[in-house]
Amino acid sequence: MSVGRRVKTLVFALVAAVAATGCLPPRALPLRGVAASPRVLPTASAILAAGYHRIRFHWQLKASQFSAKGDGAARTAYPDSARFDFVASGPFGGSGVALLFGDTLVAPGGKGVRKYLPATPFLWAALGRLAVPPAPDTVVRVDGDTVRADIGHLPASGEFASDGADSATVWRVAFAGGELASLARLSGGRVRGTMVRDTTKGRIRYDEGSRSLTLTQVRSEAVPAFDSSVWHP
Repeated sequence: MSVGRRVKTLVFALVAAVAATGCLPPRALPLRGVAASPRVLPTASAILAAGYHRIRFHWQLKASQFSAKGDGAARTAYPDSARFDFVASGPFGGSGVALLFGDTLVAPGGKGVRKYLPATPFLWAALGRLAVPPAPDTVVRVDGDTVRADIGHLPASGEFASDGADSATVWRVAFAGGELASLARLSGGRVRGTMVRDTTKGRIRYDEGSRSLTLTQVRSEAVPAFDSSVWHP
């Protein structure tokens, strides 16, 4: 099965889970595949590309009472620095900037941009980098050349409190063909947010509750080193 088809299967599974549960976040299903031994993730491929890269894309944001779209770009510097620039189209226009330095997100200009951005692990996942806290009880399963893992302890269904009070975060990651394909945040027995990457179609989609952010026509190119002013907007 091609990488694109495997990623499409992941997307359909997520959409089906959401549809089946209405407005509630979907239940976290058991991790599929055969237990891997040793429990090793292909994390060597889940890092930023060496050097400097510029990634261009179109974006569309949808929230419960708000939507916007426009053009954007990301600039990355190995090993853990990135800058996102968003320009909104339409009568209202506007622009925003966000910077990532490791686990730190900097969004100058108040809470406007930060409010609609995914959490830092999802932002890194959009760029193909896995950046979630390690956990000793990580479970890894293999299904053909798809590798899935729960990073953190996902309780059995009977262990959850009736009100979903168990809020320990588990990060569910999937690799297709050795490439980071999706990341999901689980807590309280439910899927709280997802990021799915389909690099074959240049498409990345983030969903969390009533908001979504979709990047299309994603294309990347290697470039010379950025001027230092890029990191001090």
